Amino acid sequence: MKMLILGAGAVGGYWGARLTRAGVDVAFLLREKRAAQVKADGLVVKSPKGDFTVSPKVVTEGGVGGPYDVVVLACKGYDLESAIEAVAPAVGPDSTIVPMLNGHGHFAVLDERFGAARVAGGLARISGMLGPDGEILHSGASGVSFGERDGKAPRQALVELDAACKQAGIDGGLHPDINQDLWDKWVMLGAIASMCAAMRGTVGDIVATDDGAALMRETLEECRAVAAHAGHAPSDKVLAGIQAGLTQPGSKAVASILGDMEKGGAVEARHIVGDMLARARAAGLAAPNLRFAYAHLQAYEARRARGALK
Repeated sequence: MKMLILGAGAVGGYWGARLTRAGVDVAFLLREKRAAQVKADGLVVKSPKGDFTVSPKVVTEGGVGGPYDVVVLACKGYDLESAIEAVAPAVGPDSTIVPMLNGHGHFAVLDERFGAARVAGGLARISGMLGPDGEILHSGASGVSFGERDGKAPRQALVELDAACKQAGIDGGLHPDINQDLWDKWVMLGAIASMCAAMRGTVGDIVATDDGAALMRETLEECRAVAAHAGHAPSDKVLAGIQAGLTQPGSKAVASILGDMEKGGAVEARHIVGDMLARARAAGLAAPNLRFAYAHLQAYEARRARGALK
């Protein structure tokens, strides 16, 4: 299996570094600056599971070395269009695209460009960030999930990707109902992203306020109702686990969207919160907390666009 990963950040970089270390044929498609850094210093991973450095294959043009059996998009939603243009030369008639983006909106875009048959479902639960020198600071969870969106038996490329993940010690892998898994993550992410962005704090900061835990539960319920209307309500067990995690006193858990805001960076406002709100409205569901959070995020984006952030 030949695999191409777009990006070498906390998600694609960690996953690809583990696969490379296990001997999987992985190439990273990177921008010139990041490519030069990785070529010079290797891909450095600092993790509770052990620190290591690999010297992976690096390309700066998608057509180099292709076509690939598996093409992974490990980018933010707002970079999807440029990502598509970058990987298009790497995609052949038998290639499988595995997007690891948040939300669901990217599937329609990818299906239109490459055809739904080439696009699998995928998501990551990898905790980490990039350090000041481009190192990957892995901090906990290290799971990935992927599978066929039509629920049929997995194609050979995904079977081989699953085997590679097991070989590399990556949690998760093939999921028999990837659509449900995608909704389960989006329900959680919609709630934590909305609350962390609007309240500008960690889960612990939020639930320490008088109404924080109640507001978190309300926001989670709004997201759950959207998923239920789509036919993908999380199970009672999954929902209970999400709620426990999002109302844990003293928790340092935080949505990455808050870190992006604090840096004055681009945010996945529309992809995570806005799309969830749009689906609530289309279904006739009340979503006052999502409405407030998205307005807050839009105001942030307006300030950023006019250069008003300090």
